[in-house]
Amino acid sequence: MEISIELVKDLRQRTGAGIVDCKAALQEAGGSIEAAIDYLRKKGLATAAKKAGRIATDGLVASYIHAGGKMGVLVEINCETDFVAKTGDFQEFVKNMAMHIAAANPQFIRREDVPPDVLEKEKDIYRTQALDSGKPAKVIDKIVEGKLERFYSETCLLEQTYIRDSDVTVKEVLDGMIGKLGENIAIRRFARFQLGEGLSSRS
Repeated sequence: MEISIELVKDLRQRTGAGIVDCKAALQEAGGSIEAAIDYLRKKGLATAAKKAGRIATDGLVASYIHAGGKMGVLVEINCETDFVAKTGDFQEFVKNMAMHIAAANPQFIRREDVPPDVLEKEKDIYRTQALDSGKPAKVIDKIVEGKLERFYSETCLLEQTYIRDSDVTVKEVLDGMIGKLGENIAIRRFARFQLGEGLSSRS
């Protein structure tokens, strides 16, 4: 079928994939952009996984200050070379990640970073809630598992819905950038500061 250049450009903008790959994905998906995105995600994830083992020691540290100086973020994002670190695409990605962290307030980068004691505490809470609501014992574990997935999607940066595009997660945006720039890119660490956070009401 004939695929319009506008559709190809739209898909490329949303995924960071190359023009040829976008056109092929749209043809494979019968012109459906959502199905084409799924197709490219699967392909992009495989591409990103191959690059993930490569060491990323260059990159940028970026800051973002919001709300009249009442909130700030520092984030370090690594790539493999100084050349990529200086590209507009990479710099915009780092800036957007700092803004995302400010808005979405993640606690961890990935689910593997959640401390075991925090995980056990969440499981206990979810299990108690399910039991107290009168749910049958045989479905308790599934309920706990479902609530844990939601916990990960709310607190782990890579699993959060991207603030600039609600159809993708941060990890999918990251994988798209890896595919676009051809280097391993890793969000290494971040810190988010909220004015007065953690202080008691007493002086």
